[in-house]
Amino acid sequence: FEQIALWKGDITTLKTTAIVNAANSALLGCFQPSHKCIDNVIHCMAGPRLRAACHDIMSRQAHEESTGNAQITPGFALPAQYVLHTVGPQLRRGSKPSGAERDQLQSCYTKSLDLLLETVSSSKQEENVSVAFPCISTGLFAFPSDEAVPIAVDSVLEWLATHEDETRGWKVVFNTFLKKDYDLYK
Repeated sequence: FEQIALWKGDITTLKTTAIVNAANSALLGCFQPSHKCIDNVIHCMAGPRLRAACHDIMSRQAHEESTGNAQITPGFALPAQYVLHTVGPQLRRGSKPSGAERDQLQSCYTKSLDLLLETVSSSKQEENVSVAFPCISTGLFAFPSDEAVPIAVDSVLEWLATHEDETRGWKVVFNTFLKKDYDLYK
């Protein structure tokens, strides 16, 4: 697991190649002022150009982002070079995730990594790549953390094993904000 790290803190302070935003399907950030969701925090810290870049993506594709898919933008005012935006499955609070929702969550991780690999390969930046993932879908989207963590870890480990030749020197950080999530990753 030398390519995996666990860190508890503010994802917007990480100087990584990319951070992942657990976005909503509009990709435009949260519009509740001072809301503490990761989507709002990332958009606030990156500055208004991030929302403009997301608006351009959404205008070009002319539909909401699909659950389990990913898009990439520059990091703008963030220390991270890029922001990967992925839309996780949204459950009803207290419900158990279906097989399809588990697959969608797995896809958030693999599609984000695929897109980052494609981006760094095309720009010849394949070495020393680092990416930080928040706990996708576990907050407001109500995916149970104890079920989301194994999906996150297994998805990333499987993806790294499948792309071993292209990802030597990569580091994947699982970033948590809550102690309970940190403890689950440990």
